[in-house]
Amino acid sequence: MRVYAARVSCDGDTVPGGHMTTEAPSVRAARPDESEYFSYYHKYISLVPNGDVVSQLESQHGETRTLLAPLSAERAGYRYAPGKWSVREVIGHLSDSERVFAYRAMRFARNDATPLPGFDENSFAANANYDERSLESVVDELTAVRRATVAFFNGLASEAWLRRGLANDKEMSVRALAWTIAGHERHHRELIRTRYLGGS
Repeated sequence: MRVYAARVSCDGDTVPGGHMTTEAPSVRAARPDESEYFSYYHKYISLVPNGDVVSQLESQHGETRTLLAPLSAERAGYRYAPGKWSVREVIGHLSDSERVFAYRAMRFARNDATPLPGFDENSFAANANYDERSLESVVDELTAVRRATVAFFNGLASEAWLRRGLANDKEMSVRALAWTIAGHERHHRELIRTRYLGGS
C-alpha cells in the first residue's frame, strides 16, 4: 500500500505529486550493515544520524544552503591551499558524485547485474566550469539533483533497498548508496565550515 501526498523539497518548497511509500520505512531507516558496502565508504555512512535516510537527504540539504547563503563571490572562489578546490568546485563535486551514486542505485534497484565503472572526481572537476559560474547557480544545480535523488529513493519498494550490484569492482547495496550520498554531503559541508569558512 502506498500513501501519496505533497512532499517538501530540499529548500522548503512543497513539491506537488511527490509521495512517500509506506512499504519501506523500516528498511530505509536501518543503518546499512558493513557487508553492504566497501570499507572506504564507512567514513561517510558513519556521519549520518540514525533514522530515515530519505528524510535526512531532504533536511540536511537545507542546512547546506543556509551555510552557503552569506558567501560573497570572492569567498566562493576561495581555496584553502594551492591545488585544492574552491567552494564552488566542492559544491559541483557534490552534484557530480550524487549523480553517479544515484545512477548506481537506480541500476542496482532495477536488478541490473551489469558491473559499473568507477569515476575520477578530479578529472570531473578539471573538466567542469563550476568556478566560472555564480555560487547561486551551482547551489541551485545541487538542489535540483537532490530533488531527483529524493524522488527516486521515495519511490522504492522495500526489496529494492537491499539489492546489490558492482561498481568500480566493489559490491554495494542500494541502501548503502543512499546513506553514502547523505554522509558525503555532511563530510564536505564540515570541510567547508572548518577549512574554508574558519569555523571550529
